[in-house]
Amino acid sequence: MAHVRDQARESVSVAGAFMMLALLCDVLDGRIARWRHRASPMGRELDSLADVISFGVAPACLAYAVGMTGLIDQLALVYFVACGISRLARYNVTAEVMSAETGKVTYFEGTPIPTSVLLVVLILILTKAGRIGDALPFGSLSIGVGGFHPLVLAFVLSGSLMISKTLHIPKP
Repeated sequence: MAHVRDQARESVSVAGAFMMLALLCDVLDGRIARWRHRASPMGRELDSLADVISFGVAPACLAYAVGMTGLIDQLALVYFVACGISRLARYNVTAEVMSAETGKVTYFEGTPIPTSVLLVVLILILTKAGRIGDALPFGSLSIGVGGFHPLVLAFVLSGSLMISKTLHIPKP
């Protein structure tokens, strides 16, 4: 949010770097838990909370910081975060059922929330190229009382893929 206040592009890069660090920590925490054969319901819930913040709220805030600030943009970003929350809640419930039947969860239903790192990478590339604010790709449209940046539809698509029940992705 420092970028919103100071127009400091390096703040966007630092935020993006922290999200990449969050991805590394998310991967490592899962692998370490499996390696140690130690997992708990509390750990699963804390992991989901960290995922919602790191891969849901933070990317949405980053999108807002670089210029997706119109009313429709904001609604789309809230939709994205809500999809992430819904996806994680559904995974936690279905993982328990699936692992009870087979001993292991074999696939993800919908895209995992860490895939939102791809949106963060896109924002970082746009920031480096100076394509933020009024220069966001596809411009800005005025619709009713709210502005709209068509680029925010990438967040709508990502959120929709997270909650898809027909998309099955094999779990490694």
